[in-house]
Amino acid sequence: MAALSGGLAVNVRPAPPSRWTPSPLLRLSGVVHGAAVLGVVAVPSAWPWALGAVAANHALITTASLLPRSSWLGANITHLPPRTAGAGRVALTIDDGPDPEVTPRVLDQLDALGLRASFFLIGHRAQRHPALCREIVARGHRVENHGHSHSHAFSLFGPGRMRADIAQAQAVLSDLSGQAPRFFRPTAGLRNPFLDPVLAGLGLRLASWTRRGYDTRNPHADTVLARLTRGLGDGDILLLHDGHAARTTEGQPLLLALLPVLAERLQTQGLATATLHEELD
Repeated sequence: MAALSGGLAVNVRPAPPSRWTPSPLLRLSGVVHGAAVLGVVAVPSAWPWALGAVAANHALITTASLLPRSSWLGANITHLPPRTAGAGRVALTIDDGPDPEVTPRVLDQLDALGLRASFFLIGHRAQRHPALCREIVARGHRVENHGHSHSHAFSLFGPGRMRADIAQAQAVLSDLSGQAPRFFRPTAGLRNPFLDPVLAGLGLRLASWTRRGYDTRNPHADTVLARLTRGLGDGDILLLHDGHAARTTEGQPLLLALLPVLAERLQTQGLATATLHEELD
């Protein structure tokens, strides 16, 4: 539905739910659990083997949950789709905002450098800084969903609590920015098998990254830049942070020191920036 928010023409129509199809690993998990039950019923003395098979299956699922770029638990966007023609492009994704000190300065830098980004915003932070949500949209960027609570226990949530947290952020961000997010990224990229069906029901897609520079931990822009650009190529998705950004030795938020040198590197390699929405939605 089209509307006006802060003078901006917007469209907050949510994406329709999609049909959920379990990943091969989750289908295998169902088979393993079913076979274990039937095996114990048929041959009770085989219970140690059945228990071992179930334990191994759970260990594999736990491993998949701890790998942010894995697709074992469901579809996961780690790279933009290939283009048949045109200039190369990368997606800048900026997490953990909005930050009232850092985000306005990041927006000014993006303008000056001619860069576009997808901002994965935390719902409760967006509620405290609604004008920043609108400003992100006004500057030509996109708002995406990073959960409402940004809980570090997110990967331990059950399906009900997980859905409530994501849906609350979706409602807040859609209302404040005038953009219905299309993509979701969990805290630290960690998740569990419940996330894929929850996202399908909310009409969202999981998006992680191709490269990250650990800019919440490392205060050195040159080190972060090297991690982000080592092997950098067309279609890469880069993970950056305006919220919880590390500080340089001069006290500057790391992202502000990083963006100018990153922009220079992108220009040298003939790479433009694009939002996830325009490349994937």
